[in-house]
Amino acid sequence: MKPVIFGVSGLELTPEERDFFRDADPLGYILFKRNCGDRAQMKALTDSLRALSGRNDVPILIDQEGGRVSRMVPPEWPAFPAGDVFGRLYDIAPVSAIEAARANYQALGMMLAEVGVNVDCAPLLDVVQPEVTVAIGDRAFGGEPMRVAALGQATIEGLRRGGVVGVVKHMPGHGRALVDSHLELPRVKADAAQLEIDIEPFASNAGAPMGMTCHVVFEAWDAANPATLSPKVVNEIIRGRIGFDGLLMTDDIDMKALSGTPGEKATQALAAGCDVVLDCWARMDEMIEISGLLPDATPECLARLDRATATVAGGCEATDFAELIAKRDALLALA
Repeated sequence: MKPVIFGVSGLELTPEERDFFRDADPLGYILFKRNCGDRAQMKALTDSLRALSGRNDVPILIDQEGGRVSRMVPPEWPAFPAGDVFGRLYDIAPVSAIEAARANYQALGMMLAEVGVNVDCAPLLDVVQPEVTVAIGDRAFGGEPMRVAALGQATIEGLRRGGVVGVVKHMPGHGRALVDSHLELPRVKADAAQLEIDIEPFASNAGAPMGMTCHVVFEAWDAANPATLSPKVVNEIIRGRIGFDGLLMTDDIDMKALSGTPGEKATQALAAGCDVVLDCWARMDEMIEISGLLPDATPECLARLDRATATVAGGCEATDFAELIAKRDALLALA
């Protein structure tokens, strides 16, 4: 098995993708709006990925945070709120905000599980600062670490109850970035003491099953390399200071914050200590390059994968979707 998560080009696998994925045996797959037509189509697509891999628990990811980061959209699927909605309720009633987030993400998880998606790239545990790039903005729960940690924990638990693994992101914190890492490399000049604020929610959720790095340079830790490619940040900060021992994947290596070929970036990320590379855009030439350069997944990577997938082995807890939405909406109305 190759330690990489690949994207898929369309609503169904092409013959070329079938042949390539069968030979490459990637650890998992990630879906985007281009892959989400309707319920029957998505279930057929995810079934085909499971059959091709021969693994019923093969990770099939999506970015379904709610708000503007949503791949499954109306009218086929209901809309879900962005993270800052729960943050605003937390100002008034913290316990109600936590309950609203848990209900929201359990319902969201049930929606994903229905079509065969078993991993959601949420929650954001980024502690946002006033001038943070709009690429983060309303996606985050807020600027106070305890609030972010509590709402993040509720999100992970809600997704688990819905039958889906959550991915905490963007480790060790994207809340000070002033530019969008999709377009350029952010550099954070905060000192080590200030960065303790950023890592607090991740440390509080160090037992999360999966995590995602950020393509941000933290000058206090490693002025030469973004976190994804930094052995010091991965090993001393994420694995050490934060204490995270879940499956660690990169953010999309195609983002412009990183330089080099896809294969070079992928091998650098693994060398830095990441378990898995995320390559989202289903470009066959890039996937072939990456697959040809990567070694097989390490025993540590496979053990972390097994632990993560085991957290949802029982599937969804028996709960009515409409009741969860009604509970969430009643709580959010308090704000």
